[in-house]
Amino acid sequence: VAIKGIERELICPSCKELFTHPLILPCQHNVCHKCVKEILFAFEDSFADGGSESSNQSSPRIRISASSMDRIDRISRSGIKRNSLTPRSTLFPCPGCQRDIDLGERGINGLFRNFTLETIVERYRQAARAAIAIMCDFCKPPPQESTKSCMDCSASYCNECFKIHHPWGTLKAQHEYVGPTTNFRPKILMCPEHEMERVNMYCEICRRPVCHLCKLGGCHANHRVTTMSTAYKTLKEKLSKDIQYLISKESQVKAHITQLDLLLKETECNSERAKQEACQSFEKLYHVLEEKKSAALRAIETSKNIRLEKLQTQVEEYQGLLENNGLVGYAQEVLKETDPSCFVQTAKQLHVRIQKATESLKTFRPAAETTFEDFVVDIAKQEDILGDLSFHSNGLEIPEINEEQSRMYNKALISWECPGKTDSADIYVLEYHKLNREEENVIWQKIEVCGKSKVVSDLDDDSSYAFRVRGYKGSVCSPWSREVILRTPPAPVFSFLFDDKCGYNNEHLQLNPRRTSVESRAGFPLLLGSERLQVGCYTTLDYIIGDTGIAKGKHFWAFRVEAYSYLVKVGVVPSNKIQKLFHSTHDVTSPRYEQDSGHDSGSEDAFFDSSQPCTLVTLGMKKFFIPTTPAAPKDPASRILPLPSCLGICLDCDRGRVGFYDADRMKCLYECEVDCSGIMYPAFALMGGAAVHLEEAVIAKYREYNDDI
Repeated sequence: VAIKGIERELICPSCKELFTHPLILPCQHNVCHKCVKEILFAFEDSFADGGSESSNQSSPRIRISASSMDRIDRISRSGIKRNSLTPRSTLFPCPGCQRDIDLGERGINGLFRNFTLETIVERYRQAARAAIAIMCDFCKPPPQESTKSCMDCSASYCNECFKIHHPWGTLKAQHEYVGPTTNFRPKILMCPEHEMERVNMYCEICRRPVCHLCKLGGCHANHRVTTMSTAYKTLKEKLSKDIQYLISKESQVKAHITQLDLLLKETECNSERAKQEACQSFEKLYHVLEEKKSAALRAIETSKNIRLEKLQTQVEEYQGLLENNGLVGYAQEVLKETDPSCFVQTAKQLHVRIQKATESLKTFRPAAETTFEDFVVDIAKQEDILGDLSFHSNGLEIPEINEEQSRMYNKALISWECPGKTDSADIYVLEYHKLNREEENVIWQKIEVCGKSKVVSDLDDDSSYAFRVRGYKGSVCSPWSREVILRTPPAPVFSFLFDDKCGYNNEHLQLNPRRTSVESRAGFPLLLGSERLQVGCYTTLDYIIGDTGIAKGKHFWAFRVEAYSYLVKVGVVPSNKIQKLFHSTHDVTSPRYEQDSGHDSGSEDAFFDSSQPCTLVTLGMKKFFIPTTPAAPKDPASRILPLPSCLGICLDCDRGRVGFYDADRMKCLYECEVDCSGIMYPAFALMGGAAVHLEEAVIAKYREYNDDI
């Protein structure tokens, strides 16, 4: 094999020089021992400096890529804290594969030295400096050229020094010696985890040599291992077979190289052609702009000349009104005429001119405007268009905003996807703006996103926003997606949990551990409770309230009601009526008959009972029932609406009103007055099989990178 032909494989990906004491990383890439230490030091400094650019300037050899610095900055922002009692960072940004590699607790001490690669590098160096001799390490100056190197002593000797330091009949005489070299490798490979043990097995999971202690009680205890001889034989057979296959395909490889050479030339030609076309396109724009510029300047110059001419004429006319000057001077000369006939003949026309001059003097107005407001060029739209000027590609798919996965609550969560389900873009740009009829020029807010979702905060309440997204791959971008309009809640979002103490009936209601969902089960306890009731009577409504109250201001909260729910009531209750709510005599009632009243109370025209302890609306069987009020429609069918997938309640304590909303569209379904004299609590009532889930707040979550270990 021509040693000089494999130089590319002998270059460290970090320092870009020949390997020096290379170490094998868990990702199977090789890096110089010194480079590994420098990268780890720079990595540690980046945690302390927050990933600043100055943190990797200590060594001129080290070259940390921008992507590695981005990962360092991301990990440092993730909140990892270290002190003197915790081990040093074992995360290592591999310069070969650009991944964050976990070196384990031992860090650099747990890595194997690649002696095979080191030997090949030494052979390459010897081939490159064949004329340079290796000198004896023990000769007195001037040293002699060495003739052999001792692998046990790790030194080079001339013939005389070798005889002196390896006398016949001693143990040193049995040392192994080779030709002159500077690459000394140990005879036995020792385990870096257990320094006194030699490696005699190979872990097939971690793809590294291990000793018997690693297998018995170390980190490889449950891994599949094989003997070193078996691994040597297997890997050598595979490598030899693969090499023979590649050698047999030499003609095919050469054909591919020829094809690639042609592609290189074609790429150069096509890039030059693309540059020329881009230059021509911009030249066209320059030409259009120059024409528009010249036309605008000509129009301004023409208007200026006309205005100056009018103003100059007006100046001359007013100068003629001065004594002994112009019109007045001429009139003074006419007055000197003594012949009546001649005077009348001239004075009539002159008098008309004098009257006009007098009128113009009383109502003075400049003959032309001095401002050029009509000549201001509006380039706002053109600036936006030029800002979006980029290479458009038909191969880059247009992303689509997924309205089902996107939602608007305390913040906006915008999700999108590509129709082909392929992530062909490197980065996405999300733009949004507030819909305002008064604003003519729309200003889009821009956010760059690496994934396919983004949480947008700081939006105004009770407002509509338009969103759009496009993908970028290098300098090529896709067209904008279809604009999607979402509306923010009418008030700030109010956060609370279900109260599991105040009046909570754990026999009929079941809360989840986070207290964000409540379920009413129509089980055996409900049958026992209904045994004492007469036919046609409802069973008890099970109430539950929020654990946080509202004293003032305007607030909004949302929740979801399961489609199978039979009966659910939602609304608000003041603190001074909570006890009455949980001990209400109306808990057991009939829709047409009350046992103690003695009369029919089920008239369809009966209005909502104002004596109820709380303000609630009824939901159930996938329907929303508008309460019976004087303002409500008289037709019962018109008071029944489809149940939205997400409901919202807006309480305005200052105005004393509560509204019930379709939270998906932020549309008000029903609004009424409410007594807010006390602290108000969200209230829910369930009967039979029913469930209510509080809407969770939108939070910004850090995306997990698949390339992190």
